[in-house]
Amino acid sequence: MKLYLCLLLSLAPSLSYGISFDPFTDKTEIKHHGGPILAGQVNLMLIWYGDESDDVHKNLIRNFIKSLNDDRKSSRDKGEPQVSDWWKVVESYQSLLPGAKPGEQPPIKVIGDKQKITSPSYGKVLTMQLMIPGLIQDVIHGDPSLLPVIITAKDVTVQGLCAGKCAENGFYEKGKPFIAVGNPETECPGACGWPFFEADSGPKGPILKPPNANMAGDAMVTAFAGALVDTILSPQDTGFYGGNEFEPIGPATVCREIFGEGAAPGNPGKVLTDPETGGNYNAVGNEGKKFLVPAIWNPKTKSCWTPMMKG
Repeated sequence: MKLYLCLLLSLAPSLSYGISFDPFTDKTEIKHHGGPILAGQVNLMLIWYGDESDDVHKNLIRNFIKSLNDDRKSSRDKGEPQVSDWWKVVESYQSLLPGAKPGEQPPIKVIGDKQKITSPSYGKVLTMQLMIPGLIQDVIHGDPSLLPVIITAKDVTVQGLCAGKCAENGFYEKGKPFIAVGNPETECPGACGWPFFEADSGPKGPILKPPNANMAGDAMVTAFAGALVDTILSPQDTGFYGGNEFEPIGPATVCREIFGEGAAPGNPGKVLTDPETGGNYNAVGNEGKKFLVPAIWNPKTKSCWTPMMKG
């Protein structure tokens, strides 16, 4: 993992996928604020935390990571939307950096080969300031080349998740980012299981069927995808974001709750339906797996975009 642009660190608050920003009423534009992004090869350390970890969740997240740089010709020939096309929009942000060369940008290769399954030795409620930094240091032993991703089992609560956010970006040391992904199976399905579970509040629109028949696992992939985008494009909270330095809004957060054309409060928008399983999706990835990826801000069109949308 390398930082693209070596600039001073910032103490600005971390970006969070799912903060109170409402893309349907609050308008902002993603801009570069002078800081680095993650480029080249990004090595994830997947930390599976908790006793009741589900192999289905593990497989879905690992498959999604492999899908980011996997251009599937067979699916493309059928006209199916690709996870890799979604990721190319993330890679396109490199062209907006000072001194960037014109033309197609080099790949940002995300690797998820390093993994650690750990019992809840830090307790069943993880706090951002105390427990998570200790857990990460115990697992990665100070290796600065790794981006830690904590994925919790259904018997674990992460401080702040479910309260308007379902995955968190933060720092375990000054300038060193991590991602934490909550599990909505039993903890807060009405907050973090949407659009595969009826939302606790707000307009009641259509409920989608999870593409891999696993509400929690499919919702965790969606939350992780958004948090990964925001972390890649602003790992030190000084890169690409909207709003201001005191309340930065990442390129995925600015488009939260949008999955296809016609999205509106409580309505995820137009997506595809698998004729065999009935599962809903908007992108195809590794081994033909289907996913519901969140919209991200497309710097070319200056609008929210998924592979199901124009532009």
